[in-house]
Amino acid sequence: MSAALNQVAGQHLIDIRKVSKSYFSGTVETQVLFGIDLAVPRGDFLAVMGQSGSGKSTLMNIFGCLDQATGGTYLLNGIDTLTLSRAELATIRNRTIGFVFQSFNLIKRMSVAENVALPLIYAGVARKQAHAKALVELERVGLKELAQRTPNQLSGGQQQRVAIARALVGDPPLILADEPTGNLDTQTSIDIMRSFQQLNEERGITILLVTHEPDIAAYSKRLMRLKDGRVLYDGPAAEGLRQLAQSHEQLASA
Repeated sequence: MSAALNQVAGQHLIDIRKVSKSYFSGTVETQVLFGIDLAVPRGDFLAVMGQSGSGKSTLMNIFGCLDQATGGTYLLNGIDTLTLSRAELATIRNRTIGFVFQSFNLIKRMSVAENVALPLIYAGVARKQAHAKALVELERVGLKELAQRTPNQLSGGQQQRVAIARALVGDPPLILADEPTGNLDTQTSIDIMRSFQQLNEERGITILLVTHEPDIAAYSKRLMRLKDGRVLYDGPAAEGLRQLAQSHEQLASA
């Protein structure tokens, strides 16, 4: 394993500089990100908003080491991700990032506890130890009593809590949540977002959230708005959402 994976982390958990991303079809280049700069301190709670085609999903994939930038620099936990092999990227994902997706991505044939323990199994942790840690995280999200059920025996909100427990089981410093309330009703969405706030405030976990809903972004501390692969706004969430609402009002009255 490369020594780069053992670098000492600095103040910022995420530090991207002049990041660009292009896709190629033959000789045709389509650029979707243009010189993005972003520094995310440890313990931040950042929401990324933008319309379809704004580049937010591409940026999230780069944050999660699921894709690599075409240009620029991306330091994650002090490690230059653009220098890593696929195997090394998989290792840093396992060590550093917990993922929460809109569609839950739970394995139906496995029990709740087995789903939560899976990242530890992949990391080489003994099954007994991984199962014990899974039960700890399930208890934290209030679902320990459902540990032996399968995902199809749970409600949507319960499945998302299982997904959060799975994201937390390896004690990652970062959670990436991609439209985590997209398949949930209003009250369940509120409960999930309060859970994220609690994780951020009480456990100091850094959270990056992709959403297109202002009421969901309002739970964050900080807001980044993207348009056509460029940053329109990066600052306090309350002010960013106020500006967004104001621009919508102006368009409606035009």
